Amino acid sequence: MSLPVTAAAFVFGYLCGSIPFGILLTRLTGGPDLRSVGSGNIGATNVLRTGHKGLAAATLLGDMLKGTVAVVVAQRFAGADAALVAALGAFLGHLFPVWLKFKGGKGVATYIGLLLGLVWPVALAFCAIWLVVAFVFRHSSLAALVASAATPVILGWLGDFWLAGLFLPLSVLLWFMHRANIARLLNGTESKIGGGAKT
Repeated sequence: MSLPVTAAAFVFGYLCGSIPFGILLTRLTGGPDLRSVGSGNIGATNVLRTGHKGLAAATLLGDMLKGTVAVVVAQRFAGADAALVAALGAFLGHLFPVWLKFKGGKGVATYIGLLLGLVWPVALAFCAIWLVVAFVFRHSSLAALVASAATPVILGWLGDFWLAGLFLPLSVLLWFMHRANIARLLNGTESKIGGGAKT
């Protein structure tokens, strides 16, 4: 893949990933600046704190599909390698959007969206792991951390080492963005699902 195609795929992915659906949807419906609500995060969990379940669901869907669109379009026009580059760009765009001074979301929904576009059965596996861990331990953050840690292992087990090599650093970044959650999990102060605390 040529350097111009690689750069174009990355920039396209980054621009898709950097769309802040949570902020846009709350603003369009007359809500507050999402960064001034709750944890200040731009994701669906914080949108839920505004009291709008529909907007939270729409934010979750938007943050997922921007990852899916990035990889599907890149693959359609430039091939599988470009899709991987676009996936990296989309994830970084969500985490570090230039429009928001590089302060974005934590990446779970976009991570799932990338899996949907690249290897949808593993996206289902991610969701299944998330549901099981969330049901047992009642921690959304823990469920996301466990599912993301399992994803590169599953991809490697399936023999898809290129994707495993991509999702390993993405998982590391996702864990990094959840470092405050990890600290609360370790000291026993992380909120449980339905508890209404920080995520």
